[in-house]
Amino acid sequence: MSKPRARSQVTKPRARKSRATRSRATRSRATPRVSVADLMHEGARRFTRAHLFYGHGTDNAFDEAAALVFHALRLDHADAPAVYAKSVDAAGRRRVEELFERRIRERVPAAYLMKRMWFMGLELEVDERVLVPRSPIAELIERRFAPWIDARRVANILDVGTGSGCIAIACAVAFPDAHVDGVDISTAALTVARRNIRRHHLGRRVRALRSDHFAAVGGRRYDVIVSNPPYVGTTEMRSLPREYRHEPRIALASGQDGLDSVRVILREAAAHLRAAGILVVEVGNSQRALERALRALPFTWLEFARGGGGVFLLTREQLRAHEAVLAVS
Repeated sequence: MSKPRARSQVTKPRARKSRATRSRATRSRATPRVSVADLMHEGARRFTRAHLFYGHGTDNAFDEAAALVFHALRLDHADAPAVYAKSVDAAGRRRVEELFERRIRERVPAAYLMKRMWFMGLELEVDERVLVPRSPIAELIERRFAPWIDARRVANILDVGTGSGCIAIACAVAFPDAHVDGVDISTAALTVARRNIRRHHLGRRVRALRSDHFAAVGGRRYDVIVSNPPYVGTTEMRSLPREYRHEPRIALASGQDGLDSVRVILREAAAHLRAAGILVVEVGNSQRALERALRALPFTWLEFARGGGGVFLLTREQLRAHEAVLAVS
């Protein structure tokens, strides 16, 4: 029993909380504040537990989660880390959750979920019609293929297997006076490439052509031919992580040893290169298979400061000198 209060005692009445105030307090207790950083760390934990595979623009769970969080919340990566402490509302959390769920359940690469990817700092539209842009060749383009060619004399560049158009577009940006042809056998991929060409206002200098390797370029010659062709062999195709199943098979598979497309490029490139022109091709994990198959060729294997490998360079003159070997390869 409480002690009775004396009649003469005056007490200050307790202010009653409004319904809106009580509602906000209830929500606050039910839903704790969640920041951008909280969501990034939560995504990384979930991705790690799910044993996802990374290799389509990121190489770890945290970066993959961060990319999806920034996309879902429409944040600019240029504003990081200032936005890490920003509070996220319920709608934003739902958008992030939906992307996390799809990434885990369907094993869809983040780039396809976002419908965009960056290559040499250039934003590109991407979807399942094209490979996710990720070639280390971007670093070589940034250097304008130095020291392998005098950039001042580069007037024409050919990108074989252009896909999203990432390499062709990057070359056009790096060489503002050059004309670039991007060829691909896939009409679906060329639709994406043309959208990206228009996106970067390069329609006057970049063409996207349907072509089986060099078939559609006729007698045109180039100072640089660059390619990220299919180079995955039969055995490796069967063992690829699920994430790669979302990419077009035609852009990955290339015969029993992964070298069918590369052999065509090696045999035919010299006829489309100008004097002192260069051929640059990515073969990834098929590097050793290529070296075994064509021991006589003097491949220069390029190194990259930001990682990646399996990219060779040959000059037109080197290709000409080994035409007999290539003809029977």
